Amino acid sequence: MNVTVFGLGKIGLPLSVQYSKKGMNVFGVDTNAKVVELINQAMVPFPGEDNLSQYLNEVISKNKLKAFSSGKNCVANSDVVIVAVPLFVSENGDPDFIHLDEATREISLGLKKGTLVVYETTLPIGTTRERFARILREESGLEAGIDFSLAFSPERVSSGRIFSDLKKYPKIVGGISRECAEKAKIFYDTVLDFNDRPDLDRENGVWVMTNCEEAEFVKLAETTYRDVNIALANQFAIFANKIGIDIYAVIRAANSQTFSSIHMPGIAVGGHCIPVYPQLYLWKDENATLVRIARQVNAEMPKVIIQRLLFEWPNMNSTNVLILGASYRSGVKEVAYSGVFPIFRELVKLGANVEVFDTLYSVEELVELGFNPITDVRKIEVAIVQTNDEIYRNLLEDESSFPNLKVVVDGRNLFNGKFSTSHVRLISV
Repeated sequence: MNVTVFGLGKIGLPLSVQYSKKGMNVFGVDTNAKVVELINQAMVPFPGEDNLSQYLNEVISKNKLKAFSSGKNCVANSDVVIVAVPLFVSENGDPDFIHLDEATREISLGLKKGTLVVYETTLPIGTTRERFARILREESGLEAGIDFSLAFSPERVSSGRIFSDLKKYPKIVGGISRECAEKAKIFYDTVLDFNDRPDLDRENGVWVMTNCEEAEFVKLAETTYRDVNIALANQFAIFANKIGIDIYAVIRAANSQTFSSIHMPGIAVGGHCIPVYPQLYLWKDENATLVRIARQVNAEMPKVIIQRLLFEWPNMNSTNVLILGASYRSGVKEVAYSGVFPIFRELVKLGANVEVFDTLYSVEELVELGFNPITDVRKIEVAIVQTNDEIYRNLLEDESSFPNLKVVVDGRNLFNGKFSTSHVRLISV
C-alpha cells in the first residue's frame, strides 16, 4: 500500500516512519526543501525524538520512505493520504488555515477515486466536513463519501515519546460517513500496534466515533480540559501564596482522593497544543466563558510571577537576571508559546540585564531567538526557572558558580520549596 504524508515536522515525520516500519511505501511531502533533503539522507531535521534517528535510517535504507517537495504525483500514486500540516492561530485566536488550505488544494490535484484522505491536524469542530470536503470537491470534482473517503483522526502524541504514545493511546477516528470511518479504521489497524490498557472501559485500539465532528471534539476536549485544570491550579497557587500556604502540599493531599486530579501550577503554559487548541474550541463556541477565562489566567501567569519577584526585589533596573530554559518543556527543543518570551520582555521593560541559558540550544540559536546568552554566571543576582529540568536545579545549587545569587524564582517546583543555600530567597509559583 502506498501512503502520502503531508507535513514532515515533529508529528508527520514520526508518523511516516511508523507507517514505513509497518510495510507501507510512504511518500513524505514538505514545503521545506532542507527538511526534504535531510530526510532523504536519513538525517533527522530536529532533535529529541526517541528512536526516530534509528528508525528513519532503517526505513530509508529499505527504500520504504522518500521525501518530496511536491505532493501531486505522490497523491496520484497513493491509496491513503495523511495530513499533518500545522494549524496556527492569530493573536486574537482565529485559526490561520493558509498552510492547510494549500496542502488540501495540492491533494486535490492528484486525488483519484477510492483514495482515503485523513486529517490528523487538530481542527475546530466541523472543519473536516465544512471546509476541506468542500475544497477537495471544488478543486478535484470528486465528492467526499462517494468518490473518495474522508476522515479525521487527531494525533494524540507528545514530542519526544511519539512511538510509545502511538501504542499507549486509543486511535480516535471519525468520518464524514460511517463507511469513511471504517476505511480509516482498517488503515490504522494495519499500521499501529496497541498496548494492553486494563484501565480503559474497552479494548485499546482504533475507536470509531459517530462522525468526524465527534473525533474533532475529542482532541479539543482533552487539551482544553488540561488548560482549564492548569488555570484552576494557578488560581489556587496565587491565593495560597497570598495566605501563606504551600499549594503543592495541598494539591498532593487533595489528589489522594480518587475523584480529584488537580494539575500543577506553573510559570507558563507553552507548546503547540495547550495554548492553541482551546482557542480553536472558542472559535466555535462563543459561550464558553469558563474556557476563555482559563486561557486568560494561564496567559497572565508570567506577569503574575514577575509581580511576585518585584515584591522581593523591587528595583530590577540593572539587575542581572538569568532565565533557565527557553524550551516550553524539558527535553523538547521547541519554543512555541514558551514562557521565556513574555518573561524576557517583562524583565527588559523593567530595565534588567536578562540572559538566557538552555541545555538544548547553542549560543547562536539563542541569539537567533532574540535572547542574550549567558556570559558570566558569577554576576547573576536573580535566576528564574522557566523549564522543568533537573540540570537547572543542580546548576543553581552550586554556590561556587553563583556567588552573587540572591533570589531564585522556581517556576516549576524543581526545589520543592527548599533551597540548599540559606542566603538565597526562593520564590515558588
